[in-house]
Amino acid sequence: MKRSYLMSRIRAENTRAELIVFAAMKSAGITYQSHYKRAPGTPDLAKPRKKLALFIDGDFWHGRELDRVVETHGDASKWAQKLRRNMQRDADQNAQLAVLGWAVMRVWDSDIRRVSTRAATLSSIEFFLHSRD
Repeated sequence: MKRSYLMSRIRAENTRAELIVFAAMKSAGITYQSHYKRAPGTPDLAKPRKKLALFIDGDFWHGRELDRVVETHGDASKWAQKLRRNMQRDADQNAQLAVLGWAVMRVWDSDIRRVSTRAATLSSIEFFLHSRD
């Protein structure tokens, strides 16, 4: 298969982890806006009036497994540069949101998908979304 086809199949919105979070927050009675495009970085979940932004970051693309990626992928320097740029972009978005008065929370998608860490992660998200009540 062509690499461009494979890359095009990677979802950017409504990932499994996002859908789990959306369903959990909805069942907890928390109102939110998904993929809020009016804030820097387009938070996956936002409460604009409270200025709360949640990002659900993929482990690979946002650098959680940077050391392992560099070891296992062919052109390690290319991947390391790409992932470090992504990590810098995340930090820049956090800073932009902070300047605008937003509180930001970032969680790893694997912490939501993994059953052993899901409840604690969802609980911390719920706590964050009530932090400015």
